[in-house]
Amino acid sequence: MQLPKVLILNQPFVTNTGGGITMSNLFSGWDKDKLAVTCLGHILTKEIDPEICNNYYQLGHEERKWIFPFNLFSRKYESGIIKFNTNTKDKVIAEDTKSKSRISFLNNYMNPFLNYLGISHMINKIVLSEKFKKWLDDYNPDVVYAQCSSRESILFCIAIKKYLNKPYIFHMMDDWPSLIGIKGFMSNYWKKKIDLEFKTLLDITDIHLGISDYMSEAYKKRYGKDFVTYHNPINLDFWQKGQKQNYNLSKKPTILYAGRIGLGIDSSLKSIAKAIEIVNNDLNLSIEFQIQSQTPPPWISNYKHVIHKLFVPYNKLPNEFGNTDFLILPYDFSPKSLAYIKYSMPTKASEYMASGAPILIYAPLETALVQYAEKSSWASIVTEQNITQLAKEIKKLVLDKTYRKKLSETAKNLAMERHDTKIVARRFQKTIIEAAE
Repeated sequence: MQLPKVLILNQPFVTNTGGGITMSNLFSGWDKDKLAVTCLGHILTKEIDPEICNNYYQLGHEERKWIFPFNLFSRKYESGIIKFNTNTKDKVIAEDTKSKSRISFLNNYMNPFLNYLGISHMINKIVLSEKFKKWLDDYNPDVVYAQCSSRESILFCIAIKKYLNKPYIFHMMDDWPSLIGIKGFMSNYWKKKIDLEFKTLLDITDIHLGISDYMSEAYKKRYGKDFVTYHNPINLDFWQKGQKQNYNLSKKPTILYAGRIGLGIDSSLKSIAKAIEIVNNDLNLSIEFQIQSQTPPPWISNYKHVIHKLFVPYNKLPNEFGNTDFLILPYDFSPKSLAYIKYSMPTKASEYMASGAPILIYAPLETALVQYAEKSSWASIVTEQNITQLAKEIKKLVLDKTYRKKLSETAKNLAMERHDTKIVARRFQKTIIEAAE
């Protein structure tokens, strides 16, 4: 099968973001010399996987323009081609302590202030420099694949389409349009303007991709476009290495959460800790709640049965997930968070399903995750912020071996049918080939 040359916008091949992981798996088996990526310099500070693609153009100071006075203190990135290897990141500015403090200041103070003033969406833009145009012409892609999450990236995607006039594929990861431009006294103006610009991008797009069936259904109503669902596929052979086969509880049962901590999700994690405490007392058990994250939550010392674990290397995750008694997928229940994640699907959902460990979902009803789990019965679900209800569901999982085994078997079969990279990547290849033709 002859694969077309693809230009990817705004998303590098990385293993530490949902968009990067999903894209890496979708392009599994693609010819390395038929992939090229262009994105902003600050995005390329993450861990790039050069084995999938090593043809990058960094959008630097020649492309990203800031209005006065922001141009005086904006960080300067070099424009041009970048090559990666295990030791160097040519032309990439590494993150350091100062830059982290700077990012914290921008996120906590400067950006909210600019949003309030209503100017955050107009202080910078990406232009097509002559150097960048030459790179585009030299590569000469057959098709363009794009992700975006800001007004700046929307306009950039439109500019690329106008310049190259090549078949266009757009992939939506989160419902950021529902939140963008809603703050400040110019919120009505920006909401309407960005919505119009986003609709323009969708109008010039040839194939629209969504991250979940729930999103595809909602976007059909909202934008009048057909979205094809492409969620994160998984290497089933890799995950089956540690797949759970025995559903007897351990002498000291464990419930594992692996992911981020912080505002929003913190509240859900504490509710889980309290619910497990109730179950331990009622059933005279010693269930351990393991939180695998970069740093421990600040309240962890208040619970003897909650322990913190650092992230394990990716190649050890199948055994890590398969050896635990239960896996839990919690969401933030706040209205603001729900608006953003409503139609998203966690990258780890398909990994959890393939692990064979029984899954408990603690998330609002109006989410793609819950809708999918309810429709196919592959997880135990609690949709209310209710510790008593959560404890009741955990008890059911603990006491009913047949129930947890049935959930796990359903999840494993669904992972095999819908999320195996071998199957999904071939279907994705066909989608891009059809677009190129």
